[in-house]
Amino acid sequence: MQNLLLILLLISALSCNSKTDDEEPVDPNPNPTLPVKVWTTSADQANLLYNKSLDFATGKDDRFQTIQIDTAQQFQPIEGFGFTLTGGSAMLLHQMNATARATLLQEFFGKNTNSIGVSYLRLSIGASDLDAEVFSYNDRPAGQTDPTLQYFNLSKDTLHLIPVLKEILAINPDITLMGSPWSPPVWMKTNGSSVGGNLKPEYYGVYAQYFVKYIQAYKALGITIDAVTPQNEPQHGGNNPSLVMSAAQQADFIKNHLGPAFQAAGISTKIIIWDHNCDNPGYPIEILDDPAAKAFVHGSAFHMYAGDAGALSTVHNAHPDRALYFTEQWTGKNGTFDGDLQWHIKNIIIGTMRNWSRVALEWNLANDPDFGPHTPGGCTECKGAVTINGSTAIKNVAYYIIGQVAKFVPAGSVRLGSNIPGQLQNVAFRTPDGKKVLIVLNEGTDLQSFNIQAGSRWITASLQGKSAGTFVW
Repeated sequence: MQNLLLILLLISALSCNSKTDDEEPVDPNPNPTLPVKVWTTSADQANLLYNKSLDFATGKDDRFQTIQIDTAQQFQPIEGFGFTLTGGSAMLLHQMNATARATLLQEFFGKNTNSIGVSYLRLSIGASDLDAEVFSYNDRPAGQTDPTLQYFNLSKDTLHLIPVLKEILAINPDITLMGSPWSPPVWMKTNGSSVGGNLKPEYYGVYAQYFVKYIQAYKALGITIDAVTPQNEPQHGGNNPSLVMSAAQQADFIKNHLGPAFQAAGISTKIIIWDHNCDNPGYPIEILDDPAAKAFVHGSAFHMYAGDAGALSTVHNAHPDRALYFTEQWTGKNGTFDGDLQWHIKNIIIGTMRNWSRVALEWNLANDPDFGPHTPGGCTECKGAVTINGSTAIKNVAYYIIGQVAKFVPAGSVRLGSNIPGQLQNVAFRTPDGKKVLIVLNEGTDLQSFNIQAGSRWITASLQGKSAGTFVW
């Protein structure tokens, strides 16, 4: 009987040891003695930031392809990863009960094991289309103007956005903030409407002071705006709110008004141009080709509702002394976890980083079950990183897209060189504390094993088909 028990125990142990890494149950405490930490998310959602550990291999396994990390090749510095904290997102968060909100904010912005470590947020200057209503910081009755901006105030931001931002900053005081306007006050516009139109030339200087007041008002509240774009999607005049601004108009606004206004006020906030799709790299290049405008421009920002990440390299090659940013990409209510995870990891996380971007931001942080709030005519299908229903939050695919990278590649990291063997899309980094980070997407349908080489170190790893993995050592 004793011999039979020993045989059964031995069979059980061998059975457990024969499992592949990807068949293991979730282990919240991976072996701390093993040097390589791995987090995986699979398209079938069987793994959602599943954490395990590996040991270094003794050398290359010749059966498998190799991802070689070239530590001598260093590219752009990294500033962060995150979302846009829309006014609607802030409202939903602020309406949660305090305990539920504190827990959720820790999951987004904290530095503990259950957090994804978001390090960068974009804000709308005034309303975006994902606010419950259209507003600016200087709304006047019809027919009235305010060229001295004596009625400027932070308006609706004080209700939800600023209180939530202060809670976020208490969790992570180092988070970086970018502001982008969807529209100036309507009295500054040629059509007197929140939708479309142009900025009247006589108000260029006034609008520059509007930016100054915005930055100063936030600073007075202890909130630093690190960067602004002059206009969100300046070639899309159909949104509510929106504004159309040509490259020539944006160059004029920056070199003759916004840049000098920042300089006169002692404001060091970065000016980042374009903030629109990858199908028109000529727009930022036209501005940067103007030396007077370029003197005030820190970099260019992109979205990818058209075009591809190669546009960032086109701008980099034309003006390698200016930074690049990726500031918006939505996931929608008709998308799938499977398709969105793969496309966004490949194009937004890996693709933009391999094309010189310092930042990768998904779009909306939170929506309600009806994909609101939004303005009349605003986006009705934009899916947040979480869906908030009262004080309950359900995590969506964008949470895991950013979760694969944000806390592992902190601000101050630098991109390293790496090759792409077969269907193993990837990007590599060195963190400020000297760790290596490799993000890999297995685009194939089958489990793939592969080697990772960095210097004299070798790792033998595997990823399920349609899965993303983050390797840290």
